[in-house]
Amino acid sequence: MSRAGRIAYGAVGAAVIVGGVWLALHVTRRIELPRPLVPAGEVPVSLEDFAGAETCRDCHNDQYASWSRSTHGRAGGPPRRDVVIAPFDGRPLRFKDATVTPSVTARGDYVFTVAQPGRPNVAYRVAGVIGGGHMVGGGTQGFVTEYPDGTVRFLPFDFIRREGVWFCNTVGRTAAGWVPITPDLPIGACSDWAPSRVLGSDPRFSTCQECHASQVAFRLDVEAKRYQTSFATLQINCESCHGPAKRHVELALSGAFTGSADIGLPSLARLSKDQSLDVCFSCHAVKDQLRSGYLPGRSLQAHYSLGLPSLGDRPLFPDGRVRTFAYQETHRFSDCYLNGSMTCVDCHDPHTQGYRDPWGTPLHGRFDDGQCTGCHASKAAGIERHTKHAVGSPGSVCVACHMPYLQHPELGNRLRYARSDHTIGIPRPALDTALGITGACAQCHRDRSTAQLEAAAREWWGDIKPLPPLVAALMEPAAALSPRERMLKLLRPDLRHLAAQELALAELLERHLEPDMVRLDREVVGRLRRLAESDGRDVRALALAALHLAQGERPGVRRFLARELVHAGPEEPLLRDRWRVALGYLGDLYRDAGQTRRALATYGKALEIAPEDPAILQAMGLAYARSGDHQAAVAYYRRSLAADAAQPLAQINLGVALENLGDGVGATAAYRAALNLNPFESLALFNLGNVSMRRRELDSAIAYYQRAIRLDRAMAPAHANLARAYAAAGRLADALAEAQWALELAPADAAVHELVQQLLSLSRQPR
Repeated sequence: MSRAGRIAYGAVGAAVIVGGVWLALHVTRRIELPRPLVPAGEVPVSLEDFAGAETCRDCHNDQYASWSRSTHGRAGGPPRRDVVIAPFDGRPLRFKDATVTPSVTARGDYVFTVAQPGRPNVAYRVAGVIGGGHMVGGGTQGFVTEYPDGTVRFLPFDFIRREGVWFCNTVGRTAAGWVPITPDLPIGACSDWAPSRVLGSDPRFSTCQECHASQVAFRLDVEAKRYQTSFATLQINCESCHGPAKRHVELALSGAFTGSADIGLPSLARLSKDQSLDVCFSCHAVKDQLRSGYLPGRSLQAHYSLGLPSLGDRPLFPDGRVRTFAYQETHRFSDCYLNGSMTCVDCHDPHTQGYRDPWGTPLHGRFDDGQCTGCHASKAAGIERHTKHAVGSPGSVCVACHMPYLQHPELGNRLRYARSDHTIGIPRPALDTALGITGACAQCHRDRSTAQLEAAAREWWGDIKPLPPLVAALMEPAAALSPRERMLKLLRPDLRHLAAQELALAELLERHLEPDMVRLDREVVGRLRRLAESDGRDVRALALAALHLAQGERPGVRRFLARELVHAGPEEPLLRDRWRVALGYLGDLYRDAGQTRRALATYGKALEIAPEDPAILQAMGLAYARSGDHQAAVAYYRRSLAADAAQPLAQINLGVALENLGDGVGATAAYRAALNLNPFESLALFNLGNVSMRRRELDSAIAYYQRAIRLDRAMAPAHANLARAYAAAGRLADALAEAQWALELAPADAAVHELVQQLLSLSRQPR
């Protein structure tokens, strides 16, 4: 073979090899998901756009008068005699380890004075009143106080009108629900002791979102170096539903209404079914925050998700009834919603909070059958044939059987908190018992067994109507089926039941899928793809998150995910936010279970959906720190801070990681940077105390821990470490007092128990 020939062969061979490499790259190159589009933005709404309810009265006096007498108009306010129903009469509330005295000062201030043995008294001035005990199923009144850091915090001492007693909420501490205050109850059992739940929304605190006031705004102002809390009123005012009315008022006063359809406010009467529900669900629903800064007039769907609480919290049973604690979002499971057009205002007059039929005719009260017979007209004729109860008896009332008052399980049974069942179901005695619900039949017929009640229901009405197919599937024990069979039972894109599909997808994500599964049944993937094209935002996002989690590295799935994002149009930001939150939650779940590899893989997918999202980057840092890789943790905390410098907690986490790397100077700088953003950040002071403690600078450590505790009396680790610092300084009596305080706040903490025992032992030794 000539040299020329060999060269030519070699050239051809090289071309083939290069082509082969190109082909392999074309097949295996990771398809990049499109970056977020710059959103078009919501309708801009600011606090300056609101006019206040008093402005509305001038033109809408009838509506104003009705509203002012309603539960919304009397939902709260400043502490005054006409607002406060709780007895601030100087009679003490006695806890096991504290005495709390509600009283009114000579200046007219309403105050709770907390006295505990060996500790200085603390007085909390009431800055506002929440609620008026109005609810038939158990109405309460709570109180808020202003903190030096600018927060407005809920106090743990509540009053319930029906029982006429003071109580506190123990959910999150001892899980006993709502419990009357008695000498057997430690004050530390109250979940809001010391006050830590704020008015407004912020991930740093437990919150009630924006629901207990009108036009709530809450944020950390890093320039002012404190939180800024503002609200128009503790009533629920006109603009909480109608949105900002300043422009409407200006148009009215200028005479510009003449000949114009633009009145400066949207007509709530023209909203779609789901848009109308969103007006009410801004408060009357458990929901997950997607973005901060919600105000009436902005899109609720852009700021909150109704479906994502199905992940983790699972507040509802599969049929929509309350499993733990929830609100009227259970309406989404009702036939009246699923197969009809029912909204809240079909039965509830939004101004009077009275009752009306679907045509707007006022009714006599909450138990008037007109709420139902306005649509179900045939039932009004010969009502006894349908109810099987005598006309005029409690069992003959529509809502007695179809909307019974059900106690919310998470709150226990010591005090009544029952709410009308908005799933508007039918009597199912056997199912009620299986779920632990005291249903309509059992509430009246307590002398009858479940079997007797079920038999009576079947005798009167025949075979009980089957549950919707997906609800029935969710009710079935998962262990009875193979994983594939269970997943196919749950994935029903052919059904129109968005709320049940959200529950099904939540189960799938939490129990059946994991990151980058080697195998996933083709039919499961196909059904997830169909659900990812749902017109329900939460269903769509959960299905996309499921595909991304389990098969997101497969080229075909990645192309599908990319296409869905490209074709989402204006929905893209809403879709991405839900997708990000779902993956972020799953990452947290894996991290807290010690499954670092899965956590990091899941957070990595969340970052594909929300590149450089500061919360996800910080979560990545926490996962690396949990695994012991503090170098990687530092890198992610710094990326998080580069994305958003105004994060005190990210600075604190950075400091902890630097300490673990032996960089005490860098750690101290990070903690001080957190304090520079928020001088009231107790965790930064706590960690500076830890730095001083490790250096054996006891006076400095004690001072830092004391400052942290002054800002957050409920920080059990600060009390425990202060006890250790006191002990090291030879102050055993002070050490024991702080350790016992820590134990009061963290009764299940074995290390604190051991600390108390050690200090008790030391205190008994002769000196």
